[in-house]
Amino acid sequence: MILDSCTSEIKAEVLLSEPKDSEDAPARKAERQEVSYESLSSKYKLWGNKDVTRQYFKMYSARLEKMRPVVEAKAKGKWGSDTTMKRLHELDDETGKCIIVGTLFKRQTLKPSILKEISEEHHLMPQPVLEKYVSSDDDLILEDELQRIQLVGNIDIPNLVTGVICATLGQEGSGGKFAVEDICFAGLPEPVKHDVVEDDRYVVLVSGLELSSSVDSLLSLELLIDYLSGHLGHSEEQAAVASITRVVIAGNSISCAKGEKEKPDKVKLVKELDDILTQIASVCPVDLMPGEFDPANHVMPQQPLHRCMFPKAAVYSSMQSVSNPYECIIGGRVFIGMSGQNVNDIVRCSTIEDPLVALGNLCDWGHLAPTAPDTLVSYPYEGQEPFIIDTCPDVIFAGNQDSFGTKVKDVNGHKVTLVSIPRFSDSGMCVAVNLRNLQCQPICFSVDGNTLAETSSPEAEK
Repeated sequence: MILDSCTSEIKAEVLLSEPKDSEDAPARKAERQEVSYESLSSKYKLWGNKDVTRQYFKMYSARLEKMRPVVEAKAKGKWGSDTTMKRLHELDDETGKCIIVGTLFKRQTLKPSILKEISEEHHLMPQPVLEKYVSSDDDLILEDELQRIQLVGNIDIPNLVTGVICATLGQEGSGGKFAVEDICFAGLPEPVKHDVVEDDRYVVLVSGLELSSSVDSLLSLELLIDYLSGHLGHSEEQAAVASITRVVIAGNSISCAKGEKEKPDKVKLVKELDDILTQIASVCPVDLMPGEFDPANHVMPQQPLHRCMFPKAAVYSSMQSVSNPYECIIGGRVFIGMSGQNVNDIVRCSTIEDPLVALGNLCDWGHLAPTAPDTLVSYPYEGQEPFIIDTCPDVIFAGNQDSFGTKVKDVNGHKVTLVSIPRFSDSGMCVAVNLRNLQCQPICFSVDGNTLAETSSPEAEK
């Protein structure tokens, strides 16, 4: 296992080893292992003319149209096929217990609005910038193609967000409100079997490199590059590193300049990123996702960073610039993830604090970014909705989180591994996912006398 090789000899070698280009230094390279790969991210590409003048209701309509049959089938399976299914306009005083399907809208007084932003013009009190939009006054509305109705009763308002498609079981009560007894979501589609690798092969997930003028962050990053290149440790460690088949960089590779006295030179930082990608791509396939603070389009889905920004790394076919969200099959395992914006927005709009809980909810809801386009800026699609999860993942990840975390979620017998990837600039940590058994192990590179420190989680030791 990769993390079983942490010894004092490795720490000493970081300090005492000869330069990589030294003629006297022994050959260290081990043959890099390869696994099958297939990209599933074409649906996130914006082809042809980009029309941003459309209204967003068409995106919500497409979401409800595509997910309604799935939710209705799940509801019938959960509550029985004899349960009455109604549309909102069909509800009346004589309607008893029934199922209605629609899109949730969470009415939140603390949520930013354009009226609050132009408060001076409307003589309103200026609104403070809030990290959370949740309050005790929040309520839920269910909308379909024609009408809307307020939901009350047995429904978890604090942990739900706008944009989720669901079925609710209940009946219309007093005041024209729908009294909910139970709720049902789309969930994940049926998994498709792929040929999975039989040996230990790893995918390394890292996010939040946040290149800046800080020397400390570059030292940890240099240790990571040396590790991936096989320049740390002895032959046994090199053989383990050779089993790393792919590196995925999940956004925010460039510093957001928070807390820095001088605004960083982004052109210089992109050149540094090009050098880093070149070193990694020369020994291992690497996928670069854009993030919130990278020089890419801000709206979801973020398009791949253009290869002309990385003239050195672009020479290697192993370097690939991909979209955010990113979806692919590596070694027979389906990976789906984002650079963290979707999870961060769910945390803002609900009482959820743990990113793993948010990732688990995405699996239940069957949607990768339900709060788009309400509070997460999105391209105004018409007639399509790319954020619907139409392929059952083996691994679903979120980048740029405060800490590392992993959890296995059972979805109708299918095991989905949830991964929270910490910001590398803060933690010096990346995550290795074993394609054979989907165990996740953190690898931490700490700058303490230029030594390499590695840690493993209890989850990884099971």
